[in-house]
Formats: sequence, structure tokens, C-alpha cells
Amino acid sequence: MQRDDPSADVLREDGRDETPNERADRNWDELMQELRVMQTGTQVLSGFLLAVAFQPRFTELDPLQVGLYLVLVGLAALATILALAPVGMHRSLFGQRRKPDLVRMGSMMVKADLVAVGALSVGVTALIVDFTLDRTFAIVVLAVGTLVVLGLWLVLPLVARSTMRS
Repeated sequence: MQRDDPSADVLREDGRDETPNERADRNWDELMQELRVMQTGTQVLSGFLLAVAFQPRFTELDPLQVGLYLVLVGLAALATILALAPVGMHRSLFGQRRKPDLVRMGSMMVKADLVAVGALSVGVTALIVDFTLDRTFAIVVLAVGTLVVLGLWLVLPLVARSTMRS
């Protein structure tokens, strides 16, 4: 199959002249870059959460704060596992010519990881505000943070897509 053969179905809607394998390789590289960016934030938040339990003031947390803390530790573990899963899958499927499947599954995992990281970020902020200021303000921070994440990660892309089509 020649690259300049229009019947080869090489040209895509976005105008890129790439084969399906080249597209899968490019998409995989983009997924890995996204995971690198998310990994740093997840590591910082996870490290913070793990260190909190060993601080003298940890015993001052009320039962609701302890419950939130444990949920956040679980989210941090989940985010870490989700970020590592595409890499593990890549190792398992390496050399089997399954890159398009890997990209599809990896993309789903990155989306799930974004949900976990978003919830983790907002939750850690709310826990800190609850402990240092008060619960009412923490609930406001939790609500506003959730709206900001939803707005930036869901609404803004939808708006951008609809304006691009017009």
C-alpha cells in the first residue's frame, strides 16, 4: 500500500497523512505525556497524605475528617494504580501489534485517572480547609472546587468542540 494512494485511506478527518500504526504510535506518545503530567501531582498529593498520619496533630482530626482522610488515601492509591496500568498493559502486549487496542484502553484509564485526581485534589483542599478553618468553609471549597474541575474538564471541552464545528 503506497502512502500517496488515496484509496489507502491514509488521510484522516484531521488532515494528517499517517497510517493507522503511525496514528496509534502518536496517540500512545500523547497518552504517556499526559500520564507524566498527572503523575507528578498525584505523587505530591499522595506523599502529603501519607505524611499527615505521622504528624502530632493527626490525633486532633474528628471522625468525619478521619473518614475523608481515608477516602483520600484510597483515591491516591487508585490514581497511582490507574496511572501505571497503561504502562503495565504496554509491557504485557508489547510486540503483539495491539497498539490501537492499547491506546483505546489506555485512554479510558487516563479518563478514569483524571476523575480520581480531580476528586483527590478537591478533597485534599477541603480536608485542609476543614482542619485549619471550619467545616462550612470547607464545604464551600469542596463545592466550588468540584464546579471548577467539572467546568474545566467537561464543560470547556464541550464548548470548544461546538465552537470549532461552527
